[in-house]
Amino acid sequence: MKGTPIDLNSDIGESFGAWRMGDDEGVLAHVTSANIACGFHAGDPDTMRRTVELAVRHDVAIGAHVSLPDLQGFGRREMKITANEAYALTLYQTGALAAFVRAAGRRLRHVKPHGALYNMAARDAALADAIAAAMRDFDAALVLVGLAGSELTRAGERAGLAVAHEAFADRRYEADGSLTPRREADAVIEDVDAAVAQALAIATRGEVTVREEGTIRLRADTICVHGDRPGAGAFAARLRAALAAAGISVTAVDGTKIST
Repeated sequence: MKGTPIDLNSDIGESFGAWRMGDDEGVLAHVTSANIACGFHAGDPDTMRRTVELAVRHDVAIGAHVSLPDLQGFGRREMKITANEAYALTLYQTGALAAFVRAAGRRLRHVKPHGALYNMAARDAALADAIAAAMRDFDAALVLVGLAGSELTRAGERAGLAVAHEAFADRRYEADGSLTPRREADAVIEDVDAAVAQALAIATRGEVTVREEGTIRLRADTICVHGDRPGAGAFAARLRAALAAAGISVTAVDGTKIST
């Protein structure tokens, strides 16, 4: 797999009002795609506008980071929602961010669910289909970013969307390819060296070590850099340099060029 291009994406724009989170500018200097919060788990209209403008200055692909309506819980608490509600909240947030992107002279490139919605849709085909349908109905050229090999990516394929299978540098994996729940103490890889090593294994060998024991195969078109982790900008720089040293080119996901 050496030499296969890969995207680096980051979840950003997660400040809200007077509250500030993350090193958006530091991260944007090194990633190729930005997933911008749309006001449901973080962000607000002015933050969305400013983050879009920042992403444009850094010439990165812009996507909507859609979430459950849970500001207080940062979108990480599961909620019982219907497929119709999943469709509506996806369409609502995608349209909101797309307006700011259009005003900045660009087009929205992708959609990536956030937090609990992401993990729920990775397991639940009905929710995943609703999210994919909302994207298709808004703009069939959008790329759906979802957990590699999950119900979410399969739903995107059923809807006729281009799909980017996503992997994580700094999250532990279970044997079934799901992410270790954040309630577990070791769910997040805090050590920078270990996180970079995991990303390199994914990008170069298509495999990841699981929490229990052993490795599993894992496809990745894009790797996530969490913008809210401590030292996120420095971590993004380190990861991009490591990928380059391994002969991996880093480029934004293009829906016309994703292999199936």
